[in-house]
Amino acid sequence: MYEYLIYNQLKKYSKAGRAFHMPGHKARGEFAKLFPVAGMDVTELSYSDNLACPDGVIAEAQRDIASILGAASSYILTDGSSLGVFAMLYAASKRGTKVIVPRNCHQSVWNACRILGLEPVVVQGKTENGVIEPPETEVITRLIVNDSTVAGLIVTSPDYYGNIAPLKEYAEILKRNNRILMVDGAHGSHLAFEPERQGYAGVYADIWVDGAHKSLSTLTQGAILNISDTDLIADAEEGLSLFRTTSPSYPVMASVEYGVKQLANKTNLCAEAKDAAKIIREEKKITLYPSADWTKVAVDCAPYKISADRVAKELEKRNIYCELSDGRYVLFYLSPSVAAGDIKGLIKALKSVLSNKKLAGTYRPRIAISPANRTYSFQYALNKPSEWVPLEEAVGRMCAQNAGLTPPCIPVCVAGEVITDAAVRTLQSGKTYGLSGGKIKAVKK
Repeated sequence: MYEYLIYNQLKKYSKAGRAFHMPGHKARGEFAKLFPVAGMDVTELSYSDNLACPDGVIAEAQRDIASILGAASSYILTDGSSLGVFAMLYAASKRGTKVIVPRNCHQSVWNACRILGLEPVVVQGKTENGVIEPPETEVITRLIVNDSTVAGLIVTSPDYYGNIAPLKEYAEILKRNNRILMVDGAHGSHLAFEPERQGYAGVYADIWVDGAHKSLSTLTQGAILNISDTDLIADAEEGLSLFRTTSPSYPVMASVEYGVKQLANKTNLCAEAKDAAKIIREEKKITLYPSADWTKVAVDCAPYKISADRVAKELEKRNIYCELSDGRYVLFYLSPSVAAGDIKGLIKALKSVLSNKKLAGTYRPRIAISPANRTYSFQYALNKPSEWVPLEEAVGRMCAQNAGLTPPCIPVCVAGEVITDAAVRTLQSGKTYGLSGGKIKAVKK
């Protein structure tokens, strides 16, 4: 059994006097009553160790986490998976000026490329059932072989909809050409506890991120950066030192360790939750996206001719809140903490809503994100003089800032791409990011 080292240490000293050190709440008065975790919210003290240069309980906890997850080194993050993405790409920037980036990568990937001066080589997989799939291995091979400036590939696996990338094939291609495989595994921490770690990023990646708070019993913003290729350690640690907060949350730290060790100690939890989730996949009256990850349950509203947004609103009336609604799918995000009763309640509510005749005919197909024509580089477009242009007047202009649909924050236009009529119609079809007052940022003529 693994001991919860950070939690136990914080608990041991939670009653210690704190009038003379941060944080300002001092774990006293009304604050302490409203926030019971206040006693464990401390700063870097003699007993609490230091996340920036750990040599006590944090260091020991990270060694345990690495052992459990199969990494050479693991680092607790309190700034979310985004910090891990920045550290991975910082390490990549020491090995090349470009990185292969699938279009459905998280916003943090594009932000890191922008700040680090990396040129994203944008690739896009096929669209099936309205969802962009991971890019084909042949495309990755061609890009790697033909360009020595490409440091490697960063890929999201699993994605929001539960697609798991062909990581084994990617790893073989990259290793053969001496490039690195980076995986944003923010949605897949629980896969480390599947039989033989099936689908888990750590089986094949050189460096990867686990978004512990997304599917483990961990507080929001808790994540882990893991490294298997020891040649990356020094650069990744330097990246962490540049981008992480100097005031990390100790309760978040403790919860990251807890989330990993809970499943390592109680190996039945994942299996029991997975069995409970089978009920909805076996329900013939509910059509689901063919997810490869049991924690992602995406109800396909297209066959019912009902708007996913309308379904989500109706479910909220029953106190059921989905992870996201993208116009076609209503996504529910499960975890090892889910119970059979939760799933049965969801099924009952979904049957009621999907059979509501008042909602019939509200479905409107969402325009697919088309592969774009790139004429200039990402970095070139970002650094040119730009202006805000009404969407309907932007066709044929060069995009100067990523703009896309949210959820799930996939860019329809990437900086450097020509804005097409199809892109404009896609952006007009749903909720967006990167726009301002119906205008898109374009390079000045």
